[in-house]
Amino acid sequence: MAVNRVQELLERVTRALDAAGLDYAIIGGNAVAAWVSTIDPDAIRTTKDVDLLVRRSDLDRIAAALRPLGLVLAEVLGVSMFVDANDSSPRTGVHLLFANEPVRPDDAVRAPDVEQAKPGVLGFRVIPLMELVKMKLLAFRLRDQVHLVDMLSVGLIDASWKARLPAELQDRFQQVLEAFEREEGHG
Repeated sequence: MAVNRVQELLERVTRALDAAGLDYAIIGGNAVAAWVSTIDPDAIRTTKDVDLLVRRSDLDRIAAALRPLGLVLAEVLGVSMFVDANDSSPRTGVHLLFANEPVRPDDAVRAPDVEQAKPGVLGFRVIPLMELVKMKLLAFRLRDQVHLVDMLSVGLIDASWKARLPAELQDRFQQVLEAFEREEGHG
């Protein structure tokens, strides 16, 4: 039931943003699922929320587009998000990251622009794969590392990607790659 709720929220939000002519990119677990599904739909993982990359300058227009859906802008622990006006749990919200800005103040690499996003196989605008990999390496939480392993396991990315990444992210990629190879019995 929670999976259906997240999928429904994702579809409602992206339809509203598309109808308003706003640029955005789906990021996070939904973007990983969209990319993984292009290779192996049975290998996708579920996620409990919707993560969007948007331009900060579009925030008022985004709020206006999502208001009819019952979503209101909130700031929770320094994270901008849209939550259901009747159930303001941040766990089930639409979390925002801002294009062309560092995700955290000390990040060496900025989030990409949304104009690079292309309509994906699942019907919404998805961040390009290279940019998704960079964002997962920037966040580098356990779930982000698992998402990178998912992409490695279906062949979306491989060891050759390390050289294509910014120097600041190469060590993190190497750590994930080595863990993946150990788990798979390749290392």
